[in-house]
Amino acid sequence: MLETVIKHYPDFPVPGIDFIDVLPFLHDKAAFNQAIRQIDAWTTAPNLATVEARGFLFGAPLLSVSDRVQTLVPFRKKGKLPHAEGDLVRVEIEKEYGSDEIFYRLSDFAACVPSGDFIDITLFDDLLATGGTTRGIVRSLQQQTVDGRKLRIKEFIFLVELPALGGRKWLETVAPVHSLLQINGEGEGRSL
Repeated sequence: MLETVIKHYPDFPVPGIDFIDVLPFLHDKAAFNQAIRQIDAWTTAPNLATVEARGFLFGAPLLSVSDRVQTLVPFRKKGKLPHAEGDLVRVEIEKEYGSDEIFYRLSDFAACVPSGDFIDITLFDDLLATGGTTRGIVRSLQQQTVDGRKLRIKEFIFLVELPALGGRKWLETVAPVHSLLQINGEGEGRSL
């Protein structure tokens, strides 16, 4: 059961937040393989965008095992992406415990596999809580045109979802939402 793999850290990084740690997936080969297979099964786009750092750990293996995923686009924290003038895009995000920002490069999307007039993207992240990070990314991507093509989100995939925080509702107006594990209050969870 995947819910036994994750760990909870109450009051981290600030009081009142129950930090969901997915890094123990890296200690359990069977659970990690199960997660990668399920992410691959839900992925329909040839391009996977993911947020550092845990997203990279689960997204990168798809480049080797998936028949669909051809490119991976990283979203990173400030100062982590080398870039040419005009290439870097800043995204304002709202987390459960405050505002932040992440960045991506337009040149990474230019390297993506196109689908006609679009660049189709699966957006993967480790956790869906309020959806603030993902909403910020979506709003930014919807404003971009790369090499004359619009960026289009085909689906959202998360390792863990906290349904009580309502992050899914807005995202479902954009594309289907999938999560491997839903955690309700007090660490109770169920695998999907």
